Amino acid sequence: MKKIFLLTITSIFIFLPIKSDTNINSIYEGNENAKIEIIVFESLTCSHCASFHTKIYPKLKKDFIDNKIVKIVFKSFPLDLAALNASKIAHCNNDGSSKILHLLYEKQNDWVQGEKIEDLNTNLKKIIEDENITLNFEKCLNNKLLEDYILEQRIEGVTKYKVDSTPTIIINEKKFDKPLTYKNLKKTIEKLI
Repeated sequence: MKKIFLLTITSIFIFLPIKSDTNINSIYEGNENAKIEIIVFESLTCSHCASFHTKIYPKLKKDFIDNKIVKIVFKSFPLDLAALNASKIAHCNNDGSSKILHLLYEKQNDWVQGEKIEDLNTNLKKIIEDENITLNFEKCLNNKLLEDYILEQRIEGVTKYKVDSTPTIIINEKKFDKPLTYKNLKKTIEKLI
């Protein structure tokens, strides 16, 4: 199913730039004018992305984001329909907050299970309800402008940054090509300060 989805997305959208007529806020944290900008292309069903959010990101936040040295932008690069739907939920309140995004990565094992997409959607909805997050789940899933925005991010990843796996880290417009560990990220950031 993943391969069919990727082929469909690539073949339909790679040649047709999508321009949505709405202003959808990026999900980001940190100082808007920070000298160092990190872009993370990620898929909400990717276990390596979840590991980045739970193991590397907290240290990055403590040492660089909270100190206003780094701005981090989370961009959607859905690898399958479940990740696309989860990205819609993460962006749905359109407030730029990373709260829902982090929650979905923390609870990835709870919702990324089932035989059909409907099972995963039900699991996603339960997590949102259990956390008392206010959003219209069905409206979010059916939001075409939001879907276009997410797919635009995926296209940008492929065309501008040659993203071919997740997570892919871009630091000040350059692809981070070392093994993704906090130690390697820290060394790279410290060279740019």
